[in-house]
Amino acid sequence: MSIAATTLLAAEGENPLIPHAYELVVGSFAFLVVFLVVGKILTPRIQKTLAERTEVIEGGIKKAEDLQAEAQQTLEQYRTQLAEARQEASRLREEAREQGAQIKAELREEAQAEARRLVEAAHAQIEADRQQAVAQLRAEIGRLSVELAGRIVGESLEDEARQRRTIDRFLEEIEARPEAVR
Repeated sequence: MSIAATTLLAAEGENPLIPHAYELVVGSFAFLVVFLVVGKILTPRIQKTLAERTEVIEGGIKKAEDLQAEAQQTLEQYRTQLAEARQEASRLREEAREQGAQIKAELREEAQAEARRLVEAAHAQIEADRQQAVAQLRAEIGRLSVELAGRIVGESLEDEARQRRTIDRFLEEIEARPEAVR
C-alpha cells in the first residue's frame, strides 16, 4: 500500500484487521446456515453416495474375487479333465498297440497254418501223383516185360493170372536189388 493510504487509515483510528460487530453477526449467521445445510442436507447425501460407492466397489471386488475363484476352480477342472483325457488317450493307444500286436500274431498264425495246410496238400498231391506214376510205370513195365518175355520164351503170356504173377515177381526182383546196381 501507499504511505498516503496508511496515514489515512491510521487517522481514522480503527484497526482494519478487526471486523465490525455487524459483520461478525452476519458472518456467524451465514456460517451457521451453511453449516446446517451442509450438515443436515448435504452430508447425509454425501454419506449415502459414498456408502453406495463403497458397496459397489466392495461388491465389485467381491464379485471379482468370486469370479476369480470360480475361474480358478474351472481351470483346475479343465486341467484335471485334460490330464484324464491324456491318460485315457494313452490307455487307448496302448490298447490299440496291444490289439495290433495280437492281430498281427493271429494273422501270422493263420498265415503259417494256411502255409502248412498248403504244404501238406502239396505233399499229399505229390504223393498221389507219385503213386499214380508208380502205378502207371508198373503197368507199363509189366506190359513191356510180358511182351519181352513172350518174345524171349516164344509163348504167349496172355493169360492174365500168369501175366500178373510174372510182373509182380519181376518188380520184386528189381526192388530187391541193391542200390549200386540200379
